[in-house]
Amino acid sequence: MNTVAVARLIAAKDLRVERRSKIVTNQVLPFAGITMVSFAFALDKQNVLDTVAPGLVWLATMFSLLIIVQRTFAIETDDGALDAMRVAGVDPRAIFMGKAMALGVQLLVLEAMLFGAAVIFYGESIPSEHAVASVVLLVTTMLSATCGLAAVGTLYGGLAAGFKGSETLLPLLTLPAVAPVLIGATKAVESAVGTSGAVVSEGWQWVGLLTVFAVAAVVGGALAFGPLIDD
Repeated sequence: MNTVAVARLIAAKDLRVERRSKIVTNQVLPFAGITMVSFAFALDKQNVLDTVAPGLVWLATMFSLLIIVQRTFAIETDDGALDAMRVAGVDPRAIFMGKAMALGVQLLVLEAMLFGAAVIFYGESIPSEHAVASVVLLVTTMLSATCGLAAVGTLYGGLAAGFKGSETLLPLLTLPAVAPVLIGATKAVESAVGTSGAVVSEGWQWVGLLTVFAVAAVVGGALAFGPLIDD
């Protein structure tokens, strides 16, 4: 089987595990929702919430990313599944791509819920005069940012899984690496929703940054994943 076919099988396996365990729906989504509510109470002024809401959505996404990645690789290492795949000769690029694809799907569901929560709790909305362009920018931002987050999360999740104290090592590795995503995605969403007078056209340069980051993360992760988990 080629690399893409194996990656699809691994992604389907991870999604089946999630569907049966319901960790995202029963634990991660409530955690992200509580985080959004806590932000709303901590920043109890509408003008402040309007300004920082896009960044709060991506902060909640990144906190949730750590939980999902930790859970995914804990299952693999506890059962020895990751080592078994390597012993069986599975291409590490396929393992990386499959796990990143599954992680990306879960993140997209989470982000959709968080943007809905931002509408409810923070009163965010898309400007009606540029609704189509704003929606296209928002969707493109979500896709490009999710690709970058999934790739970095999978790479460092595999690295941290082989060490003691991975619960603390993973945030130390991942959060600084995804800082460009936090900045770029926040700025792009601000342009999509018109925060502080931002216009849609300003957001596409940030989408370009997110796309470059995502491509670099996917290519670099696919090349580095095998040596990292072998070591």
